[in-house]
Order: sequence, then C-alpha cells, then structure tokens
Amino acid sequence: EDGEFGGGLLDVLGALGDLHLGLADLRDGDAVVRELGGHLGEHALGWMGGAALGASLDKQRREEWIRIGAAAFTAHAASVVLKRIVRRKRPDYSYVRVGVKTPSRLSFPSSHATSTTAFLVGLSRLTGSKAPLVGVPVMMASRMVLGVHYPTDTVAGAAIGAATARAMTKGKTHE
Repeated sequence: EDGEFGGGLLDVLGALGDLHLGLADLRDGDAVVRELGGHLGEHALGWMGGAALGASLDKQRREEWIRIGAAAFTAHAASVVLKRIVRRKRPDYSYVRVGVKTPSRLSFPSSHATSTTAFLVGLSRLTGSKAPLVGVPVMMASRMVLGVHYPTDTVAGAAIGAATARAMTKGKTHE
C-alpha cells in the first residue's frame, strides 16, 4: 500500500522514472552484476562460501573466518524468521519494475542486507579496515533499485546483520 512506512521514498524513486540514478541499465542489461549481487546474498551462500575460502587459506585466523560465516548464516536465519512474523509484502507499485526473482513475497527485513552486513562487518573487524563496509549500502541500494524492498527493509536488515556480527565475531573495532 502507498501508506506503508518507507513507501514515500519509493514514490520519490518512482517519480524519477527510468533514471534511477543511472541504474536502470543494470536491471535491463548487466545480468552478470545483477546476478552476482543477488547470489552473494541469496540464503547467505556466497558469504558462507567466502568465509570457507578464508578459513581454508588463512589458517592463522581460521576460527575467526568460521565465526564470520556463522554470523552471516545466523543473521540470514534471523531475517527469515522475522519475515514470517512480520509478513510485510514486497513493494507492488505500477511504476516499480521488479528486476529479480525472489523466494517469497515477504520483504521485512531484507535477508540480502542482513547476511551481507554480517559478513562485511565481520570482515572489517577481522582486517581492521573499514573498506569492506562500503559494500553494505551498495547491497541495500541494489535491493531497492531492483524493486523488491522498502528502505526500512534494508535498514533493518543491515542493523540485524551488524548486531549479529558484533555478537559473534572478535577483532579490531573502529572506535
């Protein structure tokens, strides 16, 4: 419904038409980029695979890599449970073209934002670098541009992912 919390921003984005900040071409043409972002966050499989690779290559920090993968999985699982409780429907506006398939019609919170944030916050804590955190808003924005989430879905997902990573990983902080 138009009155959904977060729907106002979708109204603004819809008014921008096909501009979408130059990302409309991403939906129509660049399937490799679209699919890569989608598959990394899908069921947290890409992030768990990345953590498994890190654990196999970085033997000194194997335990921490395993914690990062577990954080991505746990955050994803939490988002799936919350989706079943909240039962918020995905955006359905005539001016929003959905650019990807989704496993359900439920949107809150964004599981992609949740698992991505958990992995990237864990990676940031492991490396002591803020650089991985750049990927968080990229994933959040991609879910809205693709027409499958409200802004509040991605913000909540990122908050859940960050909290999960902080609870499950050790490492350097940026305070």
